[in-house]
Amino acid sequence: MTQPAVTQPDIARRKEQRAWYWYDWANSAYVTTIAAVLFAPYLTSVAEVAACGKAGTADVPCTTDLTVLGLTVSPGSLVFYIVTIATILSALVLPVVGAAADRSSRKTNLMGYFAWAGSISAGLMFFVTGSNWQLGAALLLVATLCLGASLVVYDAILCEIATPDERDRVSSRGWALGYLGGGLLLAANFILLTVMEDDAALAVRICLVSAAVWWAAFTLIPYLGIRNRPAVSVVPESGSMVAQSFGQLWATLRDLRNYPVTLTFLVAYLFYNDGIQTVIFAASVYGEKQLGFEKSTVLSAFLVVQFVGILGALAFGKVAERAGSHKVILAGLLIWILVVTAGYFTPKGNFVAFLALAVGIGVVLGGTQALSRSFYSQLIPRGREAEYFSLYQACERGTSWMGTLTFGLVYQLTDSYRPALLALMGFFIVGAVLLARVDPQRGIREAGNTAPAVV
Repeated sequence: MTQPAVTQPDIARRKEQRAWYWYDWANSAYVTTIAAVLFAPYLTSVAEVAACGKAGTADVPCTTDLTVLGLTVSPGSLVFYIVTIATILSALVLPVVGAAADRSSRKTNLMGYFAWAGSISAGLMFFVTGSNWQLGAALLLVATLCLGASLVVYDAILCEIATPDERDRVSSRGWALGYLGGGLLLAANFILLTVMEDDAALAVRICLVSAAVWWAAFTLIPYLGIRNRPAVSVVPESGSMVAQSFGQLWATLRDLRNYPVTLTFLVAYLFYNDGIQTVIFAASVYGEKQLGFEKSTVLSAFLVVQFVGILGALAFGKVAERAGSHKVILAGLLIWILVVTAGYFTPKGNFVAFLALAVGIGVVLGGTQALSRSFYSQLIPRGREAEYFSLYQACERGTSWMGTLTFGLVYQLTDSYRPALLALMGFFIVGAVLLARVDPQRGIREAGNTAPAVV
């Protein structure tokens, strides 16, 4: 059978897709090394020093609380509350960022500016020492917001550089490259932590800087390799750019009721992705504080997650080509429920069981996230990609709030991370039930888009 000729536009589009992949590679250094592995337990230890005069351990936890704005906060819950606050702020800020991006003819520039602002905040985490948890909390807040803003624009660009039939593949390859990049830096940091085990705090701070530099440097590839495009189908609004952005946001929120399938998917994603993000964010704290593993041991388990995640993302993408992304995401949520259950029963100090848990997370993590991104892109009306992705991004990587709030509250009430982890199962169950109600063909048709060969 004769293969269709590859045209010049096809070549140009694929070149931009290859450049686009590299932002997953760039920001995954922050997401993996800082957000998922090192900074949460490090900031928890700094908060424990502020509260108790020393960091707690799995055997002797810190039981003295911090006082924050007149409220009593457990040091073990602090980082989860910070992420909760960041996400609430994201819900207010990111939709405006998305609306502005949809009106801008310089999306690639916006992505780069937010990425570099976030990387600077991440680099300044080097100066979080002693009991100075306030600086760490502020920098985590800013970096989380900047990451979310950059990803709003990045995800919207997917709709410009990939056809409907290409998006599952392109999104999955981006996630896979992100896992590879994040995993390579994490491996280098693992070596550093092992060599500098006598000064673990300094080693962690150096690792934080390495992730910030990685994020900033590799952002140059998509910044230079993806061309800016004129805005299309912009909702007419008067006033300044800020006023126009708020006007478009309000119009989109009103219009969302005309896309009930898209709305149902967003609510489903809000629940199950909150569960995913909280598992990722809490895993390092759970491994160190609940299961009693050293930082280097937890880091080695995350390396397994990263490299298994590459295969998982690519495998899920291949299966979606035949079965459709909707069904594959549903199957992935069932696996997540099994993973959370297994995590609850993982014995303290049992590295084999902890490693098996890491493999399970790696298999399902990248696949469910990559396919969710590409599936959602089919449900977005043309010209409003960035704004709709801002709603999506409010519950994306590291910006969940219901899950982190639930995890933090359950821990504060029980002084154990096990019931806090088990409480997350409800997010996957609710998400799966809602996702099962989504009709992909109807949603794509309502959004006015062309359906891929297999949904």
